[in-house]
Amino acid sequence: MSPAAELVLIAALAVCGVYVSWRAGRLDRLHAKVDTARASLDAALVRRSSVALEIASSGVLNLAASVLLANLAHDARSAEAGRELAESDLTRALRAVFSQPEFGSSVAGHPEAEELLSELESTAHQVFLARRFYNDAVALTIAARRRWMARLLRLAGGAPMPEFFEIDDTLSPGEAQASGSDMTHLAS
Repeated sequence: MSPAAELVLIAALAVCGVYVSWRAGRLDRLHAKVDTARASLDAALVRRSSVALEIASSGVLNLAASVLLANLAHDARSAEAGRELAESDLTRALRAVFSQPEFGSSVAGHPEAEELLSELESTAHQVFLARRFYNDAVALTIAARRRWMARLLRLAGGAPMPEFFEIDDTLSPGEAQASGSDMTHLAS
């Protein structure tokens, strides 16, 4: 083999090595992004359940609604397996509580309750954003891992395939207006 051919072969191998290293680094960064986004989502979910517990113990709800909301908030905080279902149940309970006709009148004139509702609106929006960022990071990571080179060379190593986090986190504007409060952005 001539010296020129050897140089071309060495240069081609170096370029391939740099590209494979770059792809492996990208996968590593994507997995780190998924981990960070998941931690942010977990923090937002814990904060939302904490505010729901505060609302349940604030005295503005009837006893049955308070107990239901407190139980579901506790279940959402402590669930490891089935967390998506527990979080969706909490969202549905919040939606049911806010859609009750007497809810708006029980909140009116209670500055603490109005402050808690504002905080819940904020945390619910944070949950929506955190879930969206997490799912976007998962989609990018899955797409990168499905490329032929990543599969062939096992560039992801032993990292588990990330999974999407899907929960019901919506409150229709009609229900929010019926409650008599300005909760139209709750988990939108």
